[in-house]
Amino acid sequence: MDTNWFCVAAAMGLGWFATMPSLRGESTPKTAANSIGMTLVRIEPGAFAMGQDKGGDFDERPTHQVTISKPFFIAATEVTNAQYERFDPAHRALRGKKGLCTDDDEPVVFVSWHDAVKYCEWLSKKEGKPYRLPTEAEWEYVCRAGTTTPFNTGADLPEVYQKRQKLEWAPLPVKLNVAKTPANPWGLFDMHGNVEEWCHDWYGPYEAGDQTDPVGREGGDFRVSRGGSHTTQTFYLRSANRLGTLPEDKHWLIGFRVVQGELPKTRPLPKVPPERWAVDVKQDRFDWSGAPEASKPFFKGPIQYVKIPPKSEGPMYSKHNHCPALTACPNGDLLAIWYSTRTEPGRELAIVGTRLRRGSEEWEPAAPFWDGPDRNDHASSLWWDGKDTIYHFNGLCTDATWGKLALVMRTSTDNGATWSKARLINPEHWLRHMPISTIGTKEGYIVLACDAVTGGSGGTAVHVSKDGGKSWVDAGEGKPNPSFKAGGTGAWIAGIHAGVTQLEDGRLMALGRGDTINRKMPRSLSSDMGQTWAYSASPFPPIGGGQRLILKRLREGPLLCVTFTKQTTIKDAAGAERKVSGMFAALSHDSGETWPIRRLITDDKADRQVDGGGNTGWFTLGPNSAEPRGYMACTQTPDNMIHLISSKQYYVFNLAWIKAPMPARD
Repeated sequence: MDTNWFCVAAAMGLGWFATMPSLRGESTPKTAANSIGMTLVRIEPGAFAMGQDKGGDFDERPTHQVTISKPFFIAATEVTNAQYERFDPAHRALRGKKGLCTDDDEPVVFVSWHDAVKYCEWLSKKEGKPYRLPTEAEWEYVCRAGTTTPFNTGADLPEVYQKRQKLEWAPLPVKLNVAKTPANPWGLFDMHGNVEEWCHDWYGPYEAGDQTDPVGREGGDFRVSRGGSHTTQTFYLRSANRLGTLPEDKHWLIGFRVVQGELPKTRPLPKVPPERWAVDVKQDRFDWSGAPEASKPFFKGPIQYVKIPPKSEGPMYSKHNHCPALTACPNGDLLAIWYSTRTEPGRELAIVGTRLRRGSEEWEPAAPFWDGPDRNDHASSLWWDGKDTIYHFNGLCTDATWGKLALVMRTSTDNGATWSKARLINPEHWLRHMPISTIGTKEGYIVLACDAVTGGSGGTAVHVSKDGGKSWVDAGEGKPNPSFKAGGTGAWIAGIHAGVTQLEDGRLMALGRGDTINRKMPRSLSSDMGQTWAYSASPFPPIGGGQRLILKRLREGPLLCVTFTKQTTIKDAAGAERKVSGMFAALSHDSGETWPIRRLITDDKADRQVDGGGNTGWFTLGPNSAEPRGYMACTQTPDNMIHLISSKQYYVFNLAWIKAPMPARD
């Protein structure tokens, strides 16, 4: 018997030690072998409490009694490279990708849910017996193996099972050979960690009440995975912990194991009911002709749009809400989304949303919008094509942090009430895939700007679609690194979190954060739709942490930039010079060469404290000060009103208001 097994048992106490069948005087689990060398363990019917009420995640509640009514066989280990390559020899080329899983007996990774299902179909035909993925309930049943603790080893997971169990910003090599750690009480290996394992089920919330042979929801965006993996915190390796991702997704953290036995005939639970932002959405086309007179200045705000109950701990989080996206809808509503989390790199980070219905003065309380289970969804962009389609772009991480994102797109043709299934438009989990802003060009292209790095400087990538989002090209991918200096050139936009617009002559122009040039915010120009960029200094001061700018061509023609200043001087309506600070709007009528018109974004009322949320916190809003930082998103509706959101507040104004001098001080 493995010496490590005795060490683990001794460390955990005789109570757990005595649960092993051979030590209780019981027979060892019944096993069988198939023609490709898999060991299969027979699992007897039984019942267990599924989920974890205390100390777990929100989606593990409510705990509910589940009965597994029929026996089945399940593989003692995850499917290995050698076993999978009997089905797909070409997969051998992926061994060692990201430095992982090179050996015959390491688990196969870089397999999608669809790949796993096809493997089961191949094995069923080969063996003449039904093979499939386990249901989520079956997986937890066999992982627990009669235990009720967070791990089948007790309250904690002993060191012998752990394989780099901490958050990392990039994949690092670690050996994952199967069956090298002790089996659980039912003879199954690597149920806690190693690699995640695909399950049959669509992901969705649990329902209360006893269930027999549950098979998950009848639809959704995400398929469940279980067990956790190497290179993540042990919290995500618990028996009850639930993960999931798009069934097309494949990366270095997910593999699978197989079940031999018929799938239960149970009826799946219905799809999840729509959230508040998707209920009772009007579908008539809005008449935008009732806007305030264009020549008269109009301003309203700040109005809070982030509304999450205090002490929320999933699926929304009251601690940190940040990084918004905003769009108008054809029906006249505004739709805003942002990420909600405890910590920005965390697996719990989710996208939530709210709607400002036409005619309403108040944004609705927030509700979940899109969330890959236990995946960091960093970050979002919304864009309306001006016709019938709204686009949602999002990053989808392998686990945590924003350095390992794939790029996802969804569309809605009913004012954001329902959305197409999420589609991976760039499936590689790596840099250059964190959405920031989206524009449409006069050629009919969609241009999506995405951060190209994880730090505070280093550039923004541009993804371009020329066919309405069907296909995409990362315009600068694989090209030489930029030379971020005046007169320099490169394949990226200078600065992260870039705002991008198209000039009248067809060139793209961008402003970004970081990569300063001559102590100014960098300006990038491209005449080949983002393949190459030329760099120069803009007239604006650089911005830093907790700040994201806006760059937009207004419907009336001029360029709008909204950014931040620690201090600048403006002339008010009386011609007096005043020092102001914070968030301001600037206009250019010469393709960004000069920006003579500048206006602090404030209601000009007496100084008072306002909650800026996100990384902003409380700030002084008054005649000479506005938000000192914040991540902004902006849209202009067909009535020419400019709608701006920061990390927590909403403002609406028109071009005439920007042009009007700030009121004189009394």
